[in-house]
Amino acid sequence: MTTQTAAERRQDEKVAFDAYMEQCPTHDLLGVIGNKWTSMVLYQLTRGPRRYAELARALPGVSAKMLTQTLRSLERDGFLARAVTPSVPVQVEYALTLLGERLVPLLDAVQHFAEHNIDEIRASRDHYDASSV
Repeated sequence: MTTQTAAERRQDEKVAFDAYMEQCPTHDLLGVIGNKWTSMVLYQLTRGPRRYAELARALPGVSAKMLTQTLRSLERDGFLARAVTPSVPVQVEYALTLLGERLVPLLDAVQHFAEHNIDEIRASRDHYDASSV
C-alpha cells in the first residue's frame, strides 16, 4: 500500500466529488431552475399556452437568442412542449407539460421565501461587507 501526500488525497477526493456532482439530481435541477429566464418563462406558461412572440412581449428584457435557448432547454428537459401549426406563417406555441406543472409549486415556494426574507439577506450582506473592510 502506497501512502498519498495530502495534495494527492485532495486531488482524489476532488475527482470523486466531481463525479458525484455530475450525477447528483439536485445539482442538475438547480442548474436548470437557476437560469435567469427559466422561472419567468415557466411563470408565463402557467397562464396557458403562449406563442413565441407573446413570450417575448411578456419578457421585454430577454434577447431573442436567450429566449430561444431557454425554450429549447426547457423543451429538452421535458418542462414544456412545443407545438407547430403548419400555416403561413408557421405558428409555434409553447405549453407546460405535466412535469413543468409539477415544477411550478417549487418555484412558487422559492419566490415566497425570497419575498419574505430578502430584506434579512440584504441586511446580513451589508453587515458582513461593513465588517470585512
